[in-house]
Amino acid sequence: MKKYVLKLRVLMPLIFLLTIGCTDLEVDETDSVVVNTTGGNATTNVADLLASAYTDLGAFTDQANIYSLFQHVSDEMIPPTRGTDWGDNGVWRTLHAHNWDATHQFVRDSWNQLNQRAFKAVRILASSPTPAQAAEARFLRAFYMWNIMDLYGKVPYREANEGVEVNPRVLTRQEALNFIIADLEAALAGLPATAPTNPNPKATKAAANALLARVYLNKAVYTQPLENAAGPYTFNNADMDKVISYADAIAADGYALEDEYFKPFTNTANTDVILTSPEGSPENRWRMTLHYNNNPDGWNGFATLSEFYAKFDNNDERKSAPSPRALGQTFHGIKKGFLVGSQLNDNGQPITNTRQGIPLSFSPDVALAGAKTDAGIRVIKYHPADAGKYIILRYADVYLMKAEALFRKGSTAEAKTLIDNLRALRGLGALPGALTLQNILDERGRELYWEGIRRVDQVRFGTFDDVWQEKASTDSRRVLFPIPQQAMDSNPNLTQNPGY
Repeated sequence: MKKYVLKLRVLMPLIFLLTIGCTDLEVDETDSVVVNTTGGNATTNVADLLASAYTDLGAFTDQANIYSLFQHVSDEMIPPTRGTDWGDNGVWRTLHAHNWDATHQFVRDSWNQLNQRAFKAVRILASSPTPAQAAEARFLRAFYMWNIMDLYGKVPYREANEGVEVNPRVLTRQEALNFIIADLEAALAGLPATAPTNPNPKATKAAANALLARVYLNKAVYTQPLENAAGPYTFNNADMDKVISYADAIAADGYALEDEYFKPFTNTANTDVILTSPEGSPENRWRMTLHYNNNPDGWNGFATLSEFYAKFDNNDERKSAPSPRALGQTFHGIKKGFLVGSQLNDNGQPITNTRQGIPLSFSPDVALAGAKTDAGIRVIKYHPADAGKYIILRYADVYLMKAEALFRKGSTAEAKTLIDNLRALRGLGALPGALTLQNILDERGRELYWEGIRRVDQVRFGTFDDVWQEKASTDSRRVLFPIPQQAMDSNPNLTQNPGY
């Protein structure tokens, strides 16, 4: 059974939430802005508020809300309902099937989380921060605003001195894009140029450069009129040059690919991780997928699609790596990578599926509704034996951004060299034949699966409205989420996205 932790910073009716099937709800008010008062004047402790803004990154470690909007809607993940488990009034199935609307719980809660976090950065910048604090706050504001812009296509904005009686103005996608770029460029001057460290919990030049590379790679998407948000997109060579330049700046700071694929996801020092969440752990990532007979803390939830699993070669180290061992701990034979077929314990003996009284074996095929308890291929990237901090940004993503940018501007041979070098690190041969956009998208999937970026990639590559396992919708308007109805009702400056 899963645990469902929601951090809510606004008052809202909880009646619907309390009807969710096998879910435990914990309302945690850790996200509120704390204001100290002295002599009637409101003052803000900038250091504490900045630390709180970093803590807010813990929202990305949840399996619901923000993560679900980027990942559950993609061709990498399926959230099957098993009996009544994970039924939850259809919130997961609706995302996978691309049938959400403006009242969807996660659409609403993600909007609230992201906007409140962006406003906290506004508060920091209005509170006389040091130049270094201001640079970090600008990065965090840009990061949260990028999420809003990417998901919803427009960004409400309120000044720090504007009260709740003032309706926030609304930045168009183009205005938000310009705002984010300006924030990141301004932040670069004040952020430290640090070499890779473990766990990299604060903004650095590398983090700002990574986000700038992502923004420019997707600029063709963000400058498209909302009425035709699904494209086709026209990628500008000058934008691709920016992506390459930012990627090279990150490499110059010492970031590089790791030979061992799973090393960045452990507690060991590595050259790949650019930014981690200082709050929250990656334990949700194994709990949400593991069968309860794999591990007592498993929630027996999400799986990958067999079509996605088929993209990996049989000799790919990412497909099934050995199980790590930790002193005095037992992990029931759990391997890294993908768990499929018969499951064995640490002694090599079959694990029993206690609900059915048969050996536990994960089948590749899984239905969205009415799934068996052992249906679906499970995914272990952060292993419970040695998991490190939750990764927000890493160099492997940037490396593949550079390869894509090179390809889109016509430097095909150089792009293929980068792809083939990455494949060699993963124990694979060079790609046969000419490099294609599909090759690049597939390589990004193999390297970055379940890291919360797949929706962004599929939109950019024009595959988000394709049909895949248990998803028949080809509705192109789904490249944007609707503005939550609650937000529409509270701010007359907002207009609904086309088609909703």
